[in-house]
Amino acid sequence: MRAPQLVVHHDKELMAQAAAARLITKVVDAQATRGSASVVLTGGRNGNGLLAALASSPARDAVDWSRLDLWWGDERFLPDGDPERNHTQACEALLDAVPLDPARVHAMPASDGEYGDDADAAAAGYAAELASAARSASGSEDHGPVPTFDVLMLGVGPDTHVASLFPELPAVRETQRMVVGVHGAPKPPPTRITLTLPAIRAAREVWLLAAGEDKAKAAAIALSGAGEIQAPAAGAYGRRRTLWLLDDAAASQLPRGLYRPAIP
Repeated sequence: MRAPQLVVHHDKELMAQAAAARLITKVVDAQATRGSASVVLTGGRNGNGLLAALASSPARDAVDWSRLDLWWGDERFLPDGDPERNHTQACEALLDAVPLDPARVHAMPASDGEYGDDADAAAAGYAAELASAARSASGSEDHGPVPTFDVLMLGVGPDTHVASLFPELPAVRETQRMVVGVHGAPKPPPTRITLTLPAIRAAREVWLLAAGEDKAKAAAIALSGAGEIQAPAAGAYGRRRTLWLLDDAAASQLPRGLYRPAIP
């Protein structure tokens, strides 16, 4: 595992805009190299802020949206269209405004979908969809149970959780399954679906987003060498690159020599 790279912006707005520009470049490069790109989205205020910045970016049309696969790192197990679902919020922030191929938008199952209210069956179904995509991919790296995502984005919670992998809970200890149901999550709603750390680590690049004073302690813990069971964000890393994108407030408890501030 390579050491993570840190980029610190002055505030959350600049962070969102810079991250959106960075993502556009990464997707365009992947499409030029391999014909298509694969991105895993995250919810929360920072994930949705990035999508909103991307929606308003004049460079967004550089992306061939019809050749982009979108996946999710986790989802609240609620009915389709519920305003609390990450998929619903992503549609409002960006997805409804760009010409995506619906067949390449891989939303996690809803609680009123084909699996009913069985979150574990829904997780297994999403794992099967990921495995099918990996088998059909042309890239030589895609020989495992999930595709080799170009970029996988994660928000970092104040308790260091990423996706719906919470400290000490069973999901963060999973080493075999790629997707699991989460029961009894410490923040509502208690039932969720999430990628596991093995699935996250299949990505070429993992980007962790943290903005705000409430994320400062979590960033400091995760970047101090903490264990992944106690600090799940510490266990989230990519095959080629792990990038932490922060604002000044979230970086306020990090050693000053650990990063260089971004140029505004």
